[in-house]
Order: sequence, then structure tokens, then C-alpha cells
Amino acid sequence: MKRWYAALAAATCMFPPLLAQKTSNPFVGRWDITVTAGANLYPDWMEVVEKDAIPEVRIQPRAGSVRPAKDVRIEDGHLMLTLSPGITWDVTLVGARMSGVQKRGEKVMAQLAGVRAPELKRKAPKAWTKPEPLFNGKDLNGWEPDNPEKNHWVAREGVLLNESKGANLRSTRKFDDFKLHIEFNCPDDGNSGIYLRGRYELQVEYVPEGREDRLHMMGSIYGMVAPKTDLPRRPGTWESFEITLVGRRVTVSRNGVKTIDDQEIAGITGGAIDANEGEPGPFYFQGDHTGGMMYRNITISLPK
Repeated sequence: MKRWYAALAAATCMFPPLLAQKTSNPFVGRWDITVTAGANLYPDWMEVVEKDAIPEVRIQPRAGSVRPAKDVRIEDGHLMLTLSPGITWDVTLVGARMSGVQKRGEKVMAQLAGVRAPELKRKAPKAWTKPEPLFNGKDLNGWEPDNPEKNHWVAREGVLLNESKGANLRSTRKFDDFKLHIEFNCPDDGNSGIYLRGRYELQVEYVPEGREDRLHMMGSIYGMVAPKTDLPRRPGTWESFEITLVGRRVTVSRNGVKTIDDQEIAGITGGAIDANEGEPGPFYFQGDHTGGMMYRNITISLPK
């Protein structure tokens, strides 16, 4: 996933964990939002905190990376903000639900509907099932492209290959908590991603060095969690991820080295299939940026 603005990457660190906050601001918290623009529905996410009684907001729009909103103010029960130049939100609360509009100038472009994001606090299971394959190595059974007309994913000699830029590929099964083993081969200047529950992108990229910061580099949860350890670039070679996701907490090992250790994922990342964070979801591989990406030996263990 390509980032929106490099200068905004550090903004993800400006919001403290949302513990029990004493505030009169009813908007404070995390929100899973569905945007309806004509016949199109897509997910967004918003986090509101207060700092010295002043509201601060960051938003994950449909694509790109989470970013701080500007011109945030609350007037007469309305939360108003600027998402990007010329694009504004105006939302209100009705009970536990949020509703509002997205505007370009004075023109309403979309309707906004939100609910409080679930905490997803769960204990890690005491045991996991024996790993089972998610890819048979022979065909795309158990997988489906999001755009069949642009699909370039093929199974070839035990490898799931995206021959050229086109569609994303989703598992037909959905999952809640899991341990995933996956091997990947990312070409030089390749850009892909592994979406966990279809909502949280584990970045897979070898774009030129210096183009991506730590929140958008190989092995990050895109824009949300940076890997704590730097590993050598290995474009064009086989590598591995071991990924454990329980509730919102993720642990990632790359090539046997733990790079993310039991960290919280605050919300969805760009390209998520929906904002229904409390529901199981599929895995999906990003194939709409570059071709040449390969995956193999994909296995999953589930809580016993």
C-alpha cells in the first residue's frame, strides 16, 4: 500500500491509548465508519482524543494511510473537521451511533454512519490446532479475485503468483483469531500486502530504499504499527512471516526474528474490505499495485 503523505507518518504516534478518559466530549473514542457515496459503500475509521480539552482527530480514509484531521471543532453537538483540502466532515451522535455527511465545498458527496469500534480484548488461547493449508499449490480453490476481469493470480508449481498488476485475491474462508505461516517472494520495486481479517494490512514491499518510513516499510501494519527490528532487504528471495492475531493484538516474526511483539492495532488500514472489526474476515493479498509477487506454504492454526 503506498502511503498518502510521508510527512504525516509520525502523526500516528500522537494519540495515546484510549483508556478510560474523563471527558465531557461524547465523540471521544474509536469509530468504525461506513461511507455511502451513491451506490458505493466503503470503510473509514476515526479516533477522537482530547488534549487539554481540545479535540484531536485522526482518520483512516478509504485508501492511503491514517492521518490527522485539521480544523477540528465541536459546535452545537456537531463534530466538524477537514479531512483533506476541500473535503470536510460534519457528524453528530444519535445514542451510540454516529451519522453525518462528507462534503466537497458545500456539496454533499457521501453519507457517514459509524459505531464505536469494539475493544476486542481477548486472552491468548492456551493451545492452537495443528496447522492446515489454505493453498493447495495446484489451483485457486479456496481463493477468489475481487475483480475477476483483472485477475492475474495463478497457481504454478506450489506457488501463488500474481503475474501482473490487477486484482486482489481473497480467501473464501473467514477467520477470527489465528496463527498464520506464510512464505513470500517480493521482487525489487514490488509492492503488495497481506490483509489480516481483510482489514489490517501487513506491508510487503521492496520499493527503493528511503521511499517508505518505518510505519510503511516491509513488515509494518500499514500506518499503525512499525516493526521494532530492521532486517536486511532480500528482494527476489523466499522469506517467511509468522503472524499471530488475537483480538487487536498482533505478533509478527519475519525470517525467524520477532519484529512486532504483542502490539495493538488501533483500527483498520487503507484498503480494508469493511469496517466491521468485530466480525471474522478473510485473508487477502494485494495485487493491484505491482505484479511478480509470490506466496507459498500458507498454513493456519486456530484456537482450540
